[in-house]
Amino acid sequence: MIITMKSTATLDEVSSVLARIRETGFEPHEDHGVTTVIGVRGDTSSLEEDFFFLPGVSRVQRVTSRFKEVSREFHPRSTVITVGGARIGGGKPVLIAGPGGVESERQLRETAAGVKAAGAQLLRGGAFKPRTSPYAFQGLGEEGLRLLQMVRQEFDLPIVTEITGPREVELFLRYQVDVFQVGARNMQNYDLLNELRQIDRPVLLKRAPSATIEEFLLAAEYLLHDKGGDRGNSQVILCERGVRNFETSYRNVLDLNAVAHIKNISHLPILADPSHSAGRAELVAPLARAAIACGADGLLVEVHHCPREARCDARQQLTPGQFADLVKEISPFVRP
Repeated sequence: MIITMKSTATLDEVSSVLARIRETGFEPHEDHGVTTVIGVRGDTSSLEEDFFFLPGVSRVQRVTSRFKEVSREFHPRSTVITVGGARIGGGKPVLIAGPGGVESERQLRETAAGVKAAGAQLLRGGAFKPRTSPYAFQGLGEEGLRLLQMVRQEFDLPIVTEITGPREVELFLRYQVDVFQVGARNMQNYDLLNELRQIDRPVLLKRAPSATIEEFLLAAEYLLHDKGGDRGNSQVILCERGVRNFETSYRNVLDLNAVAHIKNISHLPILADPSHSAGRAELVAPLARAAIACGADGLLVEVHHCPREARCDARQQLTPGQFADLVKEISPFVRP
């Protein structure tokens, strides 16, 4: 239930509404903008008329969306998540760049130096790599986390890396991972989502290639929702990385309809991953420009110091020089 107060409502009138909500056994959640908006979670269908007639109340409405916590109905103002010096969702798109997989100290250091010089605010890199084939490079595991932590300290770049299961949470915390990435394959891994809802770290949730927008946002709902009286994880970042289709000329279709639509219906920041959607380096820049132009809160771009030596996804990774060119290309689309 959403209770919108009148712009003329006094502090006493707001306090009276809050007290009444608590008397009925619910916990209010306030959002102070031009007017005060109060959200109430749970089945409040029998209480709506009670609140409509309280002094200072302008409107009472039921939240109809299945994803209440991530919906703008419940949380009208956009969420901004701070990671290091970057504000994700704060108006200026954030650039996250780095290799698809951590392969060696040299690779990671050279790539980190290049992307930071070009303007990246966060470093991405996979220590654990869930792959379709069991014979493909699976990442360096804990050694990859160690290298990420070392490079993080050297270049002062917060790190984003993929977590593949609940048992890795403690390990990621030990290596001070700044943003826990949930990959497309794990979007509906509910054991993992329930574990991550309890941590005080941002979670970057990628859309599965065949998931609907509703399924994507309901996965995010697992991270945010209250459970057993405990607050969920409010630091959730969405990522559109392309959906599966019948075309074989490129890897996936970057669904920019989803980016624009989600910006309208959800308060969570959403990034675009042009690397995984394109699957081809020469398509990354035009897709990145389009994503920023349609309102994405940032980009997740694969960059490798020497793509031809990459042990995974070599075709889609940019060189540091190409990434620097991309940053220049999108600068006209980036709001100051």
